[in-house]
Amino acid sequence: MLIPTTRETPAEAEVVSHQLLLRAGFIRKLTSGLYTYLPLGLAAMQKVAEIVRQEMNRSGAQELLMPMVQPADLWEESGRWKKYGPELLRFRDRHEREYCLGPTHEEVITDIARRELHSYKQLPMNLYQVQTKFRDEIRPRFGLMRGREFVMKDGYSFDATDEGASASYRIMHEAYSRIFKRCGLEFRPVEADSGSIGGSFSHEFMVLAETGEDTLVICRSCDYAANVEKAKVLLADSQASDQELQPCVKVETPGMKKVDRVAEFLGVQAKDVIKTMIYLADDEPVAVLVRGDREVQSVKLKNMLNATDVELAEDDEIWRRTKLPTGYIGPVDIPIKLVADQEVMQMVNAVAGACEKGNHLTGVNPGRDFTPLMTGDLRQITPEDSCPVCGGSLELTEGIEVGHIFKLGTKYSKALNATFQDKEGHQQPLVMGCYGIGVSRVVAAAIEQNHDKNGIVFPLPLAPFQVLVLNLGVKNEETTRAAEKLYQNLQDAGLEVLLDDRDERPGSKFKDADLLGIPYRVTVGKTWEKEGLVELRLRQTGDTSTIEYDKAAEKISTMVHAELKALRDAVS
Repeated sequence: MLIPTTRETPAEAEVVSHQLLLRAGFIRKLTSGLYTYLPLGLAAMQKVAEIVRQEMNRSGAQELLMPMVQPADLWEESGRWKKYGPELLRFRDRHEREYCLGPTHEEVITDIARRELHSYKQLPMNLYQVQTKFRDEIRPRFGLMRGREFVMKDGYSFDATDEGASASYRIMHEAYSRIFKRCGLEFRPVEADSGSIGGSFSHEFMVLAETGEDTLVICRSCDYAANVEKAKVLLADSQASDQELQPCVKVETPGMKKVDRVAEFLGVQAKDVIKTMIYLADDEPVAVLVRGDREVQSVKLKNMLNATDVELAEDDEIWRRTKLPTGYIGPVDIPIKLVADQEVMQMVNAVAGACEKGNHLTGVNPGRDFTPLMTGDLRQITPEDSCPVCGGSLELTEGIEVGHIFKLGTKYSKALNATFQDKEGHQQPLVMGCYGIGVSRVVAAAIEQNHDKNGIVFPLPLAPFQVLVLNLGVKNEETTRAAEKLYQNLQDAGLEVLLDDRDERPGSKFKDADLLGIPYRVTVGKTWEKEGLVELRLRQTGDTSTIEYDKAAEKISTMVHAELKALRDAVS
């Protein structure tokens, strides 16, 4: 079997899953963001796909397969051809017709729906596929965690009403929870931003791991969980201030551009300073106000402004666009669009930039001295904030997104005129939902969550093989026959078994066994030759025991099937 293990950690691999997938011979890099799945890598990914298919089918969804190449005219109908951005790989065929490689399939599935779903009697309908996607990431990294080409399960529901769509959403939420439980992963569904897919409501399914690329907010007292991009900040009750409003006064603050330095110089706290940040929202400069000890959450800002793209402006860009001096910008008489975090509107006699180099203002009060165009929750949540649901304490942890479900509504059906006839004979737009799982990403996330210093520690349902038989006496004919017979007996018992019959040193075989992460390892060697016993080692716990050779296949089979049954029972 092609299992090219290596001892050295590849220099290109930054995260544990990438390192171990390369070292264990699961994948090989073709070019930036593109990987070949070698036999073990493909086997692990197929395990994920099979669990996904079983639970999607159980939920009433039907599998199909759509083209990876999509025509530009469909994307122009939806309005995403120009909006999606450079991640959409566009090209022309020999007839100069424009196409793209599918990063997702909302347009294609909606085209199918408008051609085939004509009556309320055909609804609800839920269709899904497991297919390769391509997104032209500017900086692909972390191996299978953020590649350009990846395998994804994407599904789409069609309903007659919003209530029906909510029911479909709940069914998918339950199906996704079953999928990740069956995969043997520790995960949390969290409220999330809908991003470029769109829609009114969404949840991400996050595998908890220290090396996760997303930060999650979890309540210690209730079930509330959210991505920091979506986490709601509970505004503290406004206490009636007994402070008398002070006049707005300009003070010299030469060379003091940072909040902390200004606060120290003026004898106030950072929370008494209004921080003014300049962003470009769809290329238009916008001044954003937060308290001096807070940070702007750019996704919240994008949603407030209903913008396609939001980015923090560079100093030279700020001066070129606004002629405002960075470090001294404030909200009073600012000549550009102004929005504020809700907390800023409670501040009294604050300090802010004077929009003049080397000067700040004291006694700045919202409502009197400035009035934002919009206000709302714009800041990053912190562990010191309270749960927006129950008021309990929060903790921040890291997670890896492996699934995302969206309540789309009629965004795509209206754009592509996908309608059905209701009971009264009227044409209505289909109400849609969208449901994705990163199949290849689940493999990487499982490794990020399940590994030790020696290698991968696969959850049993995702391991490319369930049992590894080590023959430590390949030059001994009797030992070899015993190892091969045990290998066959385990297969006959319905297990997935790999036999290591290489003529290698025992230490090398043990190291490779730990690296591959196969859950059950049974060794046929000197203890068999002397006592008729084989050694069983559990990769997850490291527990080791000896078993009579003649009873080994039956005992191991019983253990494997019991472990799998427990996972299935947990979701039934």
